[in-house]
Amino acid sequence: MGQFIFPVLMLGMLGWMFFSQRKQQQSRANTLNQIKKGDEIVTIGGLYGIVDEINDQKVVLDIDGIYLTFDRAAIRNRVTEAAVTPEVETIVEESTEKSESAIEE
Repeated sequence: MGQFIFPVLMLGMLGWMFFSQRKQQQSRANTLNQIKKGDEIVTIGGLYGIVDEINDQKVVLDIDGIYLTFDRAAIRNRVTEAAVTPEVETIVEESTEKSESAIEE
């Protein structure tokens, strides 16, 4: 009986390790998929920048006016999300109102 406890315990620990690793990979994939233009991120090298362009393979960061291209896997995490400012929404609403009034005339 004692000789079966150790192998069963080892198999249980291996299963738990595989489960936790898969959970971490899924969490990281979800985090990378949520990144969008305007987000401030930090790379695995410690560089902070703002996302200027992003696709499935690479990300272009704006770091104080310098544009650097990184592999998407080089992103460590997102520092801040891109904020939608009310000023931008107001400008868009005003321009649509002007275009609608021009159409009516």
